[in-house]
Amino acid sequence: MTIKHLFNKLGAHENINFLLTNRIPRLALTRFMGWFSQIKHPWVRDASLAVWRSIADLDLSEAKKSQFESLHDCFIRELKPGARPINTDPNVFISPCDGIVGAVGRVEAGQLYQAKGFPYRLDELLGQDESHAPWENGWFVTIRITSSMYHRFHAPQDGALKRVKYFAGDTWNVNPIALKRIEKLFCKNERAFLEMAVGEQAHKVALVPVAAVLVASIRLHALDTLFSAAYSGPLDITCDSSFQKGDELGWFQHGSTIIVFAPPSFQLSEGIVEGKPLKMGEALMQLP
Repeated sequence: MTIKHLFNKLGAHENINFLLTNRIPRLALTRFMGWFSQIKHPWVRDASLAVWRSIADLDLSEAKKSQFESLHDCFIRELKPGARPINTDPNVFISPCDGIVGAVGRVEAGQLYQAKGFPYRLDELLGQDESHAPWENGWFVTIRITSSMYHRFHAPQDGALKRVKYFAGDTWNVNPIALKRIEKLFCKNERAFLEMAVGEQAHKVALVPVAAVLVASIRLHALDTLFSAAYSGPLDITCDSSFQKGDELGWFQHGSTIIVFAPPSFQLSEGIVEGKPLKMGEALMQLP
């Protein structure tokens, strides 16, 4: 029996999976992983990558480089040019990242879902703020980024980043098993709120990167900022940083979740349902 087979077998047992990834000192382990993953000693790097390959479907064939300085360097790897074709239709709002579609639907009476039977409120996720009104009856799409996937996220349309809010929090695992056990999980975890204006009509949309166990670092290039447990800067930042569809906005250190919010006038692209794999650059929604 291979290590990967054993790992997958244990992971298939929901109780064991939940205990191993949640009933642990999450914050301490996440801080340790942040430090350990950046060790550049060849033995540490090679052993870490070997373990990662043995337990995950890690495919580095699309990576821009074949040699990495550290485990962290591999986590945040860039891809070869052209590896993620961008849908150039001006009316298409693309997926900002690689991932698997989780809960998806309409925000109704300020409420949405992390999993069936597990609701949470928009103001619990983003704070009491009237600026969230454009997403009432609008769309939300949850995209889960697994540890072996490409971890950088990109602009879903032409536009500008207008505001960033940072919320310190816990680091619960965000896999489907945890989402069916921990109420309002996304509202408890560390996260950032990226408010944007996109398209010719400056439609108001948002991306909410959510941290998780082992993943408490979110890099935003526009602010030259790394949000992490050690961050002590402003929590609500007004900005006006323009971007083009497909431009890189930042990265996760390991893998986690991005929740996308769009106005009611947008429409989901065909086939955007729970469980669908996505690549950055593929159609996610249609602009009005």
